[in-house]
Amino acid sequence: MDLKGVITNEKNQAMPAGVVPLGPEAFVPRADTAVTWLGGAGILLNARGTRVMIDPVLEGFDMPVLFDAPVAPASVPALDAVLITHIDNDHFSRSTCHDLADVCPAYHAPRYVAQVAREEGLPGVGHDIGESFSVGAVTARLTPAWHTWQNESAKWSYRTWAREDYCGYWLDTPDGSVWLPGDSRLLPEHLEMPEPGLILLDFSDNEWHITFDGAVRLANTYPSARLLCIHWGTVDAPDWSTFNGDPRVLSAQVVNPERVLAPLPGEPVVL
Repeated sequence: MDLKGVITNEKNQAMPAGVVPLGPEAFVPRADTAVTWLGGAGILLNARGTRVMIDPVLEGFDMPVLFDAPVAPASVPALDAVLITHIDNDHFSRSTCHDLADVCPAYHAPRYVAQVAREEGLPGVGHDIGESFSVGAVTARLTPAWHTWQNESAKWSYRTWAREDYCGYWLDTPDGSVWLPGDSRLLPEHLEMPEPGLILLDFSDNEWHITFDGAVRLANTYPSARLLCIHWGTVDAPDWSTFNGDPRVLSAQVVNPERVLAPLPGEPVVL
């Protein structure tokens, strides 16, 4: 997979050239594991028929977006779980989660986020950092993150935000490992993981994210891992560093640049 699907719009934002709509076939049992970017930080994982979404924002975002999601909640036939990394609404979309509730039996998250989900009437399941749990053919483990930006905001510091309110996920599938570090500053622990098969890489050049240099450092720590770019090209906010990475720039800085993947939303990457 090359980067020919990355274009630059009139506001100088890198964005995908199109969207591949997801049909019912994306949710049926298969002989391998497919990882599909949904836009933003959202992912669909289908591991031999175990269907997991991570941080899906399929509707109702409160900022203008550059494209429609490849699938609407009403068109999702079934999920085995949704995994949520943290409370921010570009990751925990209440409207999306409510509209998936009829086809999703569990919403896994750090304990505080799971509590909020339960208050919303959703079946939230809380976990500690480092805890593992299983969903069908997938074993998931919460990995540490540091994204407590709300403590510096008068509007959002209505509670003291703790590191354990945010996480990444390490996912073991029958076909290999997938690691989502999540929205996080680069941590020493991030550089001491086993080498995953695929990293879902937020490479936002922002102090409360990994920063661009941090993303390059992490990528080069695991030189054989494929790098599926997320958290870019989705939100019409050209002045926000959190939404405006460019996979082509990342590719120019990492070793083995052919492993940088920027599929169209809805286009699967097979392990």
